[in-house]
Amino acid sequence: MWYYLFKYIFMGPGLRLMGRPRVEGVENIPEHGPALIASNHLAVVDSFYLPLMCPRRIFFLAKSEYFTEKGIKGRFKKWFFSASGQIPIDRSGASAAAGALSAGKRVLQEDGRLLCLYPEGTRSPDGRLYKGKTGLARMALETGVPVIPIAMVGTDRINPPGTILPRPTRITVRVGKPLDFSRYEGMAGNRFIERAVTDEIMYALMQLGGQQYVDVYAASLKNKTNDVPPSTPGVKPESAA
Repeated sequence: MWYYLFKYIFMGPGLRLMGRPRVEGVENIPEHGPALIASNHLAVVDSFYLPLMCPRRIFFLAKSEYFTEKGIKGRFKKWFFSASGQIPIDRSGASAAAGALSAGKRVLQEDGRLLCLYPEGTRSPDGRLYKGKTGLARMALETGVPVIPIAMVGTDRINPPGTILPRPTRITVRVGKPLDFSRYEGMAGNRFIERAVTDEIMYALMQLGGQQYVDVYAASLKNKTNDVPPSTPGVKPESAA
């Protein structure tokens, strides 16, 4: 109930006023059944505008810290993230990947829902598209569900990293055709196959959003003080070439 109250009454009208969002290719989202959504990640508001423009409810995997803070603020966060479809996962320790995979498979296989993951693993620090991590590919191969690429366009302008107050602009949500990886059935766990699947997904996102692709992980850039030299615009992820 709270999910739809947030979407249509409490938050939706304000988001529409600020972002004037439009969606392209919404017919590529299946009306029923499980599917993985792979989205680029430009800003915090990606996780608000994507559910707003999708006709079906979307679930996300969120770090468990959002659910374990103490005090009134912590309790409110736990309630809000639970009500809005976030599923807590522990991202620390060696079992983090297994826990995320298990939680994701439950949402897809047992509940038949839509699950969104950001393959870059973190927000882009400069608006470019960064190398994808293979966790989404592993989940797609183990569950056999289609992967729907979705490009968020303009969210980095409405909510740039490090800013608090939104800047009204125009948001576009572009939905690509589902990607079928059934040809790799039984190959989950093969790191070369998982990298090939990941690169195909990132190439689809690059085509949809028109971002410049950088063949390094976004997290590694954030951890360095020196800049990473820009790549050539339009360069494909290697396994998708």
